[in-house]
Amino acid sequence: MNTPAPPSPGNGLQGTEEVLYEARRKIYARSVTGFFARWRVAMVWITQIVFYGLPWLRWDQRQAMLLDLVHRKFYFFGLILWPQDVIFLALLLIISAYGLFLFTAIAGRLFCGYACPQTVYTQIFMWIEHWVEGDRLARIRLDSQPMNPRKFARKAAKHALWIGVALWTGFTFVGYFTPIRTLVQEVLTLGLGGWETFWILFYGFATYGNAGFMREQVCKYMCPYARFQSVMFDRDTLIVTYDPERGEPRGKRRRELPAREQGKGDCVDCSICVQVCPTGIDIREGLQYMCIGCGACADACDTVMDKMNTPRGLIRYSSENALEGHWSRRQQWAHLLRPRILVYSAILVAMVGLFVGGLAMRQTVKLDVMRDRRVLAREIPGGLLENVYQIQLMNASDTPRRMRFEVQGPPGLVVVSPKQGIELAASSNVLHPLELAIPTDGARSGVYHVEITARSAGADPVSVHHDSTFIVP
Repeated sequence: MNTPAPPSPGNGLQGTEEVLYEARRKIYARSVTGFFARWRVAMVWITQIVFYGLPWLRWDQRQAMLLDLVHRKFYFFGLILWPQDVIFLALLLIISAYGLFLFTAIAGRLFCGYACPQTVYTQIFMWIEHWVEGDRLARIRLDSQPMNPRKFARKAAKHALWIGVALWTGFTFVGYFTPIRTLVQEVLTLGLGGWETFWILFYGFATYGNAGFMREQVCKYMCPYARFQSVMFDRDTLIVTYDPERGEPRGKRRRELPAREQGKGDCVDCSICVQVCPTGIDIREGLQYMCIGCGACADACDTVMDKMNTPRGLIRYSSENALEGHWSRRQQWAHLLRPRILVYSAILVAMVGLFVGGLAMRQTVKLDVMRDRRVLAREIPGGLLENVYQIQLMNASDTPRRMRFEVQGPPGLVVVSPKQGIELAASSNVLHPLELAIPTDGARSGVYHVEITARSAGADPVSVHHDSTFIVP
């Protein structure tokens, strides 16, 4: 048996040996127009209007969307969430996960192609690049030239705009955690804090690096979704596909005659579908994990088919079963309602119902009662036996309240302090002692159940309860 020779030094590309990594080839994506391109543009505008605009909205004299980590309060319009409401965050993450599973099972990597931040910011940076340096061929020619004043000016302008967008993105990101109007004043007065400065620069640098330089490398090698998406695919999942039965054998042909009369398929082998792909793959080679499902190749191919007087759809959203069975569009859509989709949908509807129902039934005032463990019971003037508690009141609304206390328990149980109640400011958290007592005469030793109720009057009255114990030694 022959022993294989050790790999020879060099670039690692000789022969048929496997390589551990592949050197990156810069992708010069060609601009494209069409149905899917318009949807991508629309999603860029929608997501960025929401991201950049939301911190500037006001609600009841405060920022509408604010994740106040310092005071451990999350504001979302009229909703105020505390750390105790973490269950809603868990439900939101579950809903997002099942939503991703559902849309992936239906139509592949729709999120990647249209709404993923990596895709969105890469698209923005590519628009800037196209505006400054020109389309694909102009950028190739510019990069092949030696450095000169014209090239330097264009490159400098491009990177200046990239850095501006990246820093504004980092600034907006921090504006979700520090009130953005306060952040503006701190920047203008050079009073920005250390952590705020760090996160603006860090997030800006990540945006600049990922969208300006790494681009498809993030999708290919860093994103875990590309690796496990196959478990959510089946043969009825809609994906961007090339129809080889219709397209092969590919080659140049005259458009005056039908392709089959010339011994050719509909594909003219123009490679425009490869030139417009943001990840640089050839969709004609079949489904690949690097495909983000953006549909750019479908738009490009449809444009070529129009010029060749050939029906559109050589590259289209379809499924493996639809291609093999030559299904009509109606048959293809009918097969979307399969068991996997129904299960995902049922779970998603149930999770959304729990989330909405939980928010609707959520109490705006919360009461927590803890016994004072330093002393179980003590006698106080007036012939009373007292137990002391620490109560925590949280107001999860923008309405200030005065909370008064009522108690039920052993005979003669009364509130010693605070008799006048507690002032509870809007969106506040108060820790206060509560003193309960019973007459010493006739009190029998034991542990008694106590129900403590905090009530507020006014236009929007609330009532919260908590159970505890009263100890008579």
